[in-house]
Amino acid sequence: MLSRVSQVSRLGGFVAAPPGYGDGPAVVNGASQLFIDLWGDAGRHARTAVNVASLPANALVEIEAIVELTPA
Repeated sequence: MLSRVSQVSRLGGFVAAPPGYGDGPAVVNGASQLFIDLWGDAGRHARTAVNVASLPANALVEIEAIVELTPA
């Protein structure tokens, strides 16, 4: 399935953080860099990074992505 990725369009990251924590975008940088490392220019994407009070299942980070695939 990973070989079918033709473009990563958007990545969103949510970071569980206390009030005043300003490094949420830096935490999400790791996911952005992974996508670029995996797919080169096709891994470059628009991005949002948001700090939140909590996430489901006590997760610390949640990443979502919109990815275009080539037909099978």
